[in-house]
Amino acid sequence: MVLGTERRWSLLAVVSAGLLLITLDNSILYAALPTLVEDLGASSSESLWIINAYPVVMAGLLLGSGTLGDRVGHRRMFLTGLAVFGAASLAAAFSPSPETLIAARGLLAVGAASMMPATLALIRVTFDDERERNIAIAVWGSLAVVGSALGPIVSGLLLRSFWWGSVFIINVPVVVAAIVATVILAPPNDADSTKRWDLVSSLLALVALVGLVFAIKETAKTDPSPSVIALAVLATALGGWAFARRQRRLPYPLLDFTIFRNRAFLAGVLAAGFSLFAIAGIQLITTQRFQLVEEFTPLRAGLLVAAVALGALPTAMVGGAVLHRVGLLPLIAGGLALSTLGAVLILLNFDTSTGLLVTGLIVTGAGLGAAMSVASSAIIGNVPARRAGMASSVEEVSYEFGSLIAVALLGSLLTAVYTATVDLPAGAPDTARDSLDSALAVARQGTEPDTSLITAASEAFDGAYFAAMMVVVAALTVGTIVTGLLLRRHGPGSTLSAPTAPADHDTPDQEHQEHHAHQ
Repeated sequence: MVLGTERRWSLLAVVSAGLLLITLDNSILYAALPTLVEDLGASSSESLWIINAYPVVMAGLLLGSGTLGDRVGHRRMFLTGLAVFGAASLAAAFSPSPETLIAARGLLAVGAASMMPATLALIRVTFDDERERNIAIAVWGSLAVVGSALGPIVSGLLLRSFWWGSVFIINVPVVVAAIVATVILAPPNDADSTKRWDLVSSLLALVALVGLVFAIKETAKTDPSPSVIALAVLATALGGWAFARRQRRLPYPLLDFTIFRNRAFLAGVLAAGFSLFAIAGIQLITTQRFQLVEEFTPLRAGLLVAAVALGALPTAMVGGAVLHRVGLLPLIAGGLALSTLGAVLILLNFDTSTGLLVTGLIVTGAGLGAAMSVASSAIIGNVPARRAGMASSVEEVSYEFGSLIAVALLGSLLTAVYTATVDLPAGAPDTARDSLDSALAVARQGTEPDTSLITAASEAFDGAYFAAMMVVVAALTVGTIVTGLLLRRHGPGSTLSAPTAPADHDTPDQEHQEHHAHQ
């Protein structure tokens, strides 16, 4: 069904609002985390799981939800996801304990996983013109950056006047408005009963991801348990192997691995993952550092990291508009290269010059904005419409996987390096070695703060921040090199040219034509 111009762009606004909610909830707790830890009495491990439960569950379910969307219809999946997301937001807002909040965050992820692939799939089936679709996807991609950057700001604003649960309550009116608008604007449900959905595959993917997170978190501990690491690695390996084996045997797999033979598609997937790793990692560690070391308020820390979005917005919009002329290589590989330079600026100036730090955040955002906006076009433009749900799911898994690894790896690395390097003054209790939060709590127990303990703990945390930023710089460097190699023969536009397409597979346009011919 071809929608009118006004209706198409209105629908884009609605699905983008859904995406904004999803990405907002990925980062909204970064600035609120110190308040949560204090109010709920969460341990350092629980605080990381409060954040990680959301991307872990979402990444595990995304592949299945995309294929399920192909079967039951993307409109229906989007509406269902909105409803679950709204209900889970209420549950999270009134959670009485860390365990309850972790469970509510998992339910939030179920709703997000249901609607996230549908947002991009609805764009794919609504915008037929490639140039118009590239612009629409650029808007979609830029809002992913905006949502991630707005999270710390929104939580900072809310925490000035309300309790921490308000960061979840704010989702509810947006959900209600989006449900009403979707019913009015979205095209008829595009269900395809010939598609099969496999719950077992989704669960296997979830096992592999949870095992990976446990392995990373345990390895980063000062005193890791070899048995826990071994079990986590075994779960990851077995879950991943069983998932891949099952996909090859299923007539309707959740993931058809042959789509990765298209180098433009693969480059888009990798660019999405590296970009979200950088954004989530920088936001998490920077908001923590400036609240705990520099005593910024949550709002001020949120405004600081919003510089990433300030740099990303213009390049994201320009990237989608010029993609048909310049192609993917300068925008994806070039964007990641620019973001690497920005990350180096952050690394060298986070504790010396606020101006250069902000400049580094803006430059990093500018590079990531260009890469992310056209990464979406590379992914969705290199599959036929009948695989839109699968392609959307792969992209979202890449986004969530990047964010998940950033939080698990960098969050654990901060704690590990701090614990290993902090030089506690004489008489300080050993609990101050657990985390900077613990050290500050101990230092402020008396009538006068223990400045020597605060100084020692802050210096150790700055060393941990430096180490974490080094990992971000390394990841962006690898992303630049790999995507550059994959796209070195790519010409203008978002789809791969015929000479470089896999010889034994139809191009996306051929598959699309054959699909409609069979209908």
